[in-house]
Amino acid sequence: MIVLGASMAGLLAARVLADQYAEVLVVDRDDLTGDDAGRGHRDIRRGVPHGGHLHNLLAAGLLALEDLLPGITEELTANGAVAGDGTAHVRWIVNGTRMPKPHSGLPLLSVSRPHLERRVRGRVRALPNVTFLERTDIAGLLTTPDRTAVVGARIVRGDTETDLTADLVVDATGRRTRTPAWLAEFGYPEVEEERLTVNVGYTTQYYRLSEDRMADEVSIDIGGSATLPRGALCAKVEDGLAVVTGYGIAGDYPPHDTAGFHDFLKSLASTDIYDVVHDQETLGKPLSYRFPANLRRRYERMNSFPGGLLVIGDAVCSFNPVYGQGMTVAALGATVLRDHVSRPGTVDPGGYLADLAARAVDHVWALTTGADLAFPGVGGEPSEEQLAEYAYLDQLLDAASRDGRLLVAYARVAFLLDPTDALVAPEIQEAVARASNQAGQA
Repeated sequence: MIVLGASMAGLLAARVLADQYAEVLVVDRDDLTGDDAGRGHRDIRRGVPHGGHLHNLLAAGLLALEDLLPGITEELTANGAVAGDGTAHVRWIVNGTRMPKPHSGLPLLSVSRPHLERRVRGRVRALPNVTFLERTDIAGLLTTPDRTAVVGARIVRGDTETDLTADLVVDATGRRTRTPAWLAEFGYPEVEEERLTVNVGYTTQYYRLSEDRMADEVSIDIGGSATLPRGALCAKVEDGLAVVTGYGIAGDYPPHDTAGFHDFLKSLASTDIYDVVHDQETLGKPLSYRFPANLRRRYERMNSFPGGLLVIGDAVCSFNPVYGQGMTVAALGATVLRDHVSRPGTVDPGGYLADLAARAVDHVWALTTGADLAFPGVGGEPSEEQLAEYAYLDQLLDAASRDGRLLVAYARVAFLLDPTDALVAPEIQEAVARASNQAGQA
């Protein structure tokens, strides 16, 4: 069994495959042993160039991760990750308004991407039947003569090319996956792609905060809006640090220098993050990254697909990173993979890809692209139905500024625990109307 890529999706895929296969081999280009030896938040491996920026593990993802790796939350917090309640310990600012902080019981864990990945990789590496093949490139896939099934991968280490056979190959190589090109090479139809251009740019700066800053909070979230398409998040992470990632949509990119970045933070709908960090110690230079478009590959719509090959994570769908959904979708995808590989017989790629779409991707893709279309300058226009949804959501969030129960309902959807339909349940609509009426009478 071969996993291509030691991404979060690849690591979690290897974890579930280890329960069903005698040997699991994880192939990656990076020197992961050297990376495991580090601890710094800036130990960013080559395969994850955006790894130094703020990453979220939403409540649904944290619960899935704990299910896949029992005890990982306690291990992470014991080594510096910051835990809290998803609403009580977050300063959430929407359209310039501070939201209430009701206790929701939604789990919150704040940790840098490099630290999280090292801990997860350590747990997976400790499994007796999992082996990591590092500093290794993937040259292609091996197939049966009729190309109806993948039976392994061709790898390159240094100047040596080797063919590895396997009962199953899982592609977790991310957005730049070569699976579409390999499928075309094997004579399969072109993979349908959906793309929504967003041209998001973000800049990240690390700080060491004094103890009086964010004393009872884990993070601050200042959202962007159609009228001001920029925002930022500030979160405490391990080693007593805080990380701030500022973002701009449709080309409204944050500056790359600390002074310019602070001016950018000051220009947001609220100055809360600027007020917390502008006079604090900075660590290193700002990091910048750009993300062009949401991209989804519709493997589940293909009429034919080779046996012995599965795809997971960003190799299937990569989302606007502003919403912090990628690692959560990877964890949810791993639970789908677990269900399919645990069934008797060989894995049906078509059934797996359809299930992956339905259980891990569809809802998040609709949420992300729907939210992005609200911003002028992205590559599309919202429908009349979506415009009505935006108006209702604005009304709900305005009401939530006075009713913490509505904020919890919204958070459950944003954290991927509930479907969007939960926000139009009769009791929610009644609460929105009641809060709106009370505001009008005040």
